Amino acid sequence: ATAKLFGMSVAGKHAVVIGRSKIVGAPMHDLLLWNHATVTTCHSKTPDLPEQVGRADILVVGAGRAEMVRGEWVKEGAVVIDCGINHVPDETKASGKRVVGDVHYASANQRAGFITPVPGGVGPMTVAMLMENTVQSAQRFLLRSQSHR
Repeated sequence: ATAKLFGMSVAGKHAVVIGRSKIVGAPMHDLLLWNHATVTTCHSKTPDLPEQVGRADILVVGAGRAEMVRGEWVKEGAVVIDCGINHVPDETKASGKRVVGDVHYASANQRAGFITPVPGGVGPMTVAMLMENTVQSAQRFLLRSQSHR
């Protein structure tokens, strides 16, 4: 069974992943590839980044640079998954800063078919998966400790 992304199959789609970290970029590249997407991985040294982004049916960004991906680069109807968490100055906030992603949300939202917001997009899913993994680990530990009695 191939993975579905919001009811859409990943198979045959062109995915662009920006960032090559072990936490976001590399695992997303592998997951998309294993589910039959054609995957291009880009990074800070990619010379034609706007052109690469413009080809993406699925765009995953985890580069760690505030609002680096401009909305005009995004292909009309693309699925945009922004994994970035960046703090930028904002005098209107009590803390003096606000959180933004790696994608310029306001402009990308004009073109994307779907876009994850920052904050509130992939963050809650990350927390949910950490909790699930913690519970599974605790269950394995308890099962092992019971079998050693």
